[in-house]
Amino acid sequence: MFCPFCQAQDTKVIDSRLIGDGSQIRRRRECEICHARFTTFETADLALPRIIKSDGERQPFNGVKLKGGMLRALEKRPLSTEEVEAIFGSILTEIRQLGEREIASRQLGEIVMRNLKKVDQVAYVRFASVYRDFQDIKEFAEEISSLAKEKPKTRKKKK
Repeated sequence: MFCPFCQAQDTKVIDSRLIGDGSQIRRRRECEICHARFTTFETADLALPRIIKSDGERQPFNGVKLKGGMLRALEKRPLSTEEVEAIFGSILTEIRQLGEREIASRQLGEIVMRNLKKVDQVAYVRFASVYRDFQDIKEFAEEISSLAKEKPKTRKKKK
């Protein structure tokens, strides 16, 4: 690795540590010429598939756009930043595990909705309403009704 201070090619690693969830390594380095110290971060460069839009257009995966849609659905919901990051991470993992070079935007939306449904039903309905382009209150009611039927709340057993 080149030294960012003197551009020398010879740097050595002084210390390495896993950070966060273990998907990144922090390395402390020292230049063997000017003895300056600096930090680098190493992450696996895992390619995400291209997205095939409904009109057939192909676009590179855009994590910022995906996360923005999730954050709009989760606005004013009681989830911490860590929980939101965990959801986003699980979505990315699921996409990578598909092993596809391209996936349909519809499939991506279904993955997001499935993950939101697990953690916050209100956020799920918000996301679904935009994603599925609900046109009236009836469509909202049908989606909410299907949620209620799908997983009834567990009640305490009477003695």
